[in-house]
Amino acid sequence: MVLSTAVDPSAVARVIGIKTEFKNLKGGISFLPMRIGVVGQGTTVAQATYVNTKKQVFSAKEVGDTYGYGSPIHLAVKQLLPPNGDGVGIVPVTIFPLDDDGSGIASDGDITPTGTMTAAKSYRVFINNIPSLAFTLIIGDSVAEAVAAIVAAINGEIDSPMIAVDAASATADLTSKWKGASANDLVVEIKNSDGTEADLAGITFAFTQPVNGATNPDVDDALNQIGDIWETLIVNCLDVADTASLTKYTTFFEPRWGATVRKPAVVFSGEIETVVATAIVTPEARKTDRINSQLVEPGGSDLPFIVAAREVARIAKVANNNPPVDYAGQKATGLTAGIDSDQWEQAERDTAVKGGSSTIEVIDGVIEMSDTVTFYHPTGEDPPAYRYVNDIVKIMNVIFNLGLIFESDNWKGKVLIPDIQPTTNPDARKPKDAVAAIASMLDSLGLNAIISDPETAKGTIQAEINGSNPRRLDVAFTYQISGNTTIISVDANWGFFFGAAA
Repeated sequence: MVLSTAVDPSAVARVIGIKTEFKNLKGGISFLPMRIGVVGQGTTVAQATYVNTKKQVFSAKEVGDTYGYGSPIHLAVKQLLPPNGDGVGIVPVTIFPLDDDGSGIASDGDITPTGTMTAAKSYRVFINNIPSLAFTLIIGDSVAEAVAAIVAAINGEIDSPMIAVDAASATADLTSKWKGASANDLVVEIKNSDGTEADLAGITFAFTQPVNGATNPDVDDALNQIGDIWETLIVNCLDVADTASLTKYTTFFEPRWGATVRKPAVVFSGEIETVVATAIVTPEARKTDRINSQLVEPGGSDLPFIVAAREVARIAKVANNNPPVDYAGQKATGLTAGIDSDQWEQAERDTAVKGGSSTIEVIDGVIEMSDTVTFYHPTGEDPPAYRYVNDIVKIMNVIFNLGLIFESDNWKGKVLIPDIQPTTNPDARKPKDAVAAIASMLDSLGLNAIISDPETAKGTIQAEINGSNPRRLDVAFTYQISGNTTIISVDANWGFFFGAAA
């Protein structure tokens, strides 16, 4: 048996050889590194010019400089990589940019002031909670002066998702910075400059909310750039009602669950619908879809893709650093919750989860994530195997660590011999070596709480040389992923104390 290969085993002349190389003595498993992909458009309406090549980015400013400020991908990345550092940390973010569809149409709306100012007031235009610059109207200001001030305030804010035009000094016409049906989610308001309800004085404002956006771009070209990289979490900047795009995501990512690819992902879209029955229309029609997930903000006025991006920022850090932990209680700060009456009670949240929608709760005005689920809920499957995103992340980690074992140099091209055969060849491998490697992995997965009952799982491991192919090792085992404290049920009974007899 040759213990060292520093000197060729056939050498006979006197020599001393010392080979130095790194050996990883850490042991245990490695957590699958999360990666975020953002699929969306830049500012395509009279704004930025950019190439469609995927690009890893490191700040929202970089995205704004490259793809245009106020674009879907810029506003989404502001939630993932905010300037205050409250984002995804070290998790990589890659942009997969989309061009407008050739027949795409931008959404449009307007603001029409009427009257004459009777007092000095300072306002802002809020478009889905994105404020314009402040503008002040003084006593005697007319409609024309109000329109000019509104246009300047909107166009002066680089992050605004709309462009304003002074229409004959009577109306401020608004156009989205990108084309497609997703731009119809824009909502326009005027509030006091501090964000409180507008204190009107002489001039009032009428709104035509953005409509007419049509024909989202095709996501195929963006997805085809993913290649062999394991992008685990995808933010979809199109609207969740665009089921054609959801199907394209499913068509692309479902095969990545396959045995030879082994790189599954979850795609997240946003939803702000208040009524549960309406919110679950899309997932109810896609009961076997384990790729798509909708993250919610019932009654909120944030853009849906901003909702998705902010909540994915929370998912990514937990999944990257402690994958068995669920995302309940993660605070999606930065989002603006809808009013209390729009929030879903427990029974409504239960209906939502059973219908394939994620849920939130609002605690002291802050959105906290509750149930994070995919659309997957086939009729008769109880519990649905791929319902919880957190469970999929656990499975991803098992797949990842199996790959680390059998894709390593420790197994590539090695000699395959029966368990009972003696050998002095250090490059020989036996089925029992595979059993031992998997058993060690299961122990580590158990220690990290990614799986439950590793002892039982180890008892299921089988490995043998294939009966018709001597170059094939067949291995099988069954494991159980850990659960999470989604429901805690306690019976606390009580009664009166009557004292003891003398």
